[in-house]
Amino acid sequence: MKITKTTIQDVFILQPKIFQDNRGYFYESWNNKNFDKLTNNEVHFVQDNHSRSQRGVLRGLHYQLKNPQGKLVRVVNGNVLDVVVDLRKSSPTFGNHITVEISDENKKQIWVPAGCAHGFLVLSEQVDFLYKTTEYYSSKDEQCILWNDNELNIDWKLGEIKPQLSKKDINGKTFSRAPKYE
Repeated sequence: MKITKTTIQDVFILQPKIFQDNRGYFYESWNNKNFDKLTNNEVHFVQDNHSRSQRGVLRGLHYQLKNPQGKLVRVVNGNVLDVVVDLRKSSPTFGNHITVEISDENKKQIWVPAGCAHGFLVLSEQVDFLYKTTEYYSSKDEQCILWNDNELNIDWKLGEIKPQLSKKDINGKTFSRAPKYE
């Protein structure tokens, strides 16, 4: 597994080693020991999630404040533009964001540490999106920042796509008004 640092502290792109031949391919999508060693982290996942969405669905920017979740995200079918925003006031990259295209073809995974907001835009006709979390989901604790917040100025690479949003995402808070991590 190859791990690449991003411009946000503690956010990594993971690229598995793929073994491919005329029969198909095999790769190890998760190895706790290797991840801990390569990222200098110790993680324990408690929940796996799978979402399916159609082209143009935009989910995010979501996070939990009292029970922050670290997330390891990947796509098993289709492709998305994945977005991570650093909400940790103590971080040197506080307020910064990254965008990375992840797909079933490039097999990239993103490590989103606790303290960051996360979202994605579906670029393919359909996507199956998987994520492992370090904390359980809590609807009472969930927070949402507006996907199109002017202060963050995220380039979602929409092109002709008109984003399909949930009520929660339409009613998200601006970055300046959203609660942050200390």
